[in-house]
Amino acid sequence: MAEKEQLDRAVRDLIWNIVEIHSQLEEIHKSWAEMLGITEPQWLILMAIEELDDGRGVSGIAIANKLRIHPAFVTNQTKKLEQMELLARVVSPDDARFLQISLTQKARTEIAKLSDKRQALDSTMLAGLDEESLDYLNKRLTSIAKNSWLAHQKLSLRLL
Repeated sequence: MAEKEQLDRAVRDLIWNIVEIHSQLEEIHKSWAEMLGITEPQWLILMAIEELDDGRGVSGIAIANKLRIHPAFVTNQTKKLEQMELLARVVSPDDARFLQISLTQKARTEIAKLSDKRQALDSTMLAGLDEESLDYLNKRLTSIAKNSWLAHQKLSLRLL
């Protein structure tokens, strides 16, 4: 029984650590957003585009999927970011029903201005982790993320 209790405690500790990390990351994202004069969700949209864009722009659906948010919210917010000249939205050459969204030079410049601060913050957050440890941690977190999705699906279908 003690072994089961230890495992239960370890799982609860892991979950609470993830909750704490999520909370701290939200605060950090709010700070970055404030520096650009935008909201936290808008900052995350910019970061998702920066991550996903291979030079041809990104669809709103891809952004919504990356951030796990509703596509209509992405549409609403990208229109606002376009008005602020932080995004360009152009009709997809492959399918006129879709837009390809990309960062403007203004957005790239503003994000680049934060680069040193972001690197310093990353170093602080990940102090004590070398590349090998970080790779190991990322692989384990990817596995937990996939398994969490599966657990959610089972719960939704009342299989658990």
